[in-house]
Amino acid sequence: MGEIIYGAGESYEFDDRALAHVQEAVGAKLRRQEAFYLSWRQPDGTPEQRVSLWLAPSIALQFHYLGSRTPTLNPSWLRAMELSATGDGGMFVLDEQDAEAYLASRRRPEVI
Repeated sequence: MGEIIYGAGESYEFDDRALAHVQEAVGAKLRRQEAFYLSWRQPDGTPEQRVSLWLAPSIALQFHYLGSRTPTLNPSWLRAMELSATGDGGMFVLDEQDAEAYLASRRRPEVI
């Protein structure tokens, strides 16, 4: 398990594979000087079921990994997280298996 360390030191645990995808998606937005919410659901049994952080280029953010190997990135998973950030709610950390379904739902034409 890796972690995101936010601001003055609040930390949040993530699986290393998920964390690598979050880092890449968040980094793309911060490089463009965009501020946004990053939200995710905590595992069952955690007191806070949903967490949201306001991310901005001026706020300290660190990604710490437990493992030494860099995971291979899944382009569909990255694209799904990037697309989730286009709304007012900000970027939502999706599970990898939910990424394809999310992308498919975004491609469907609206029924009039």
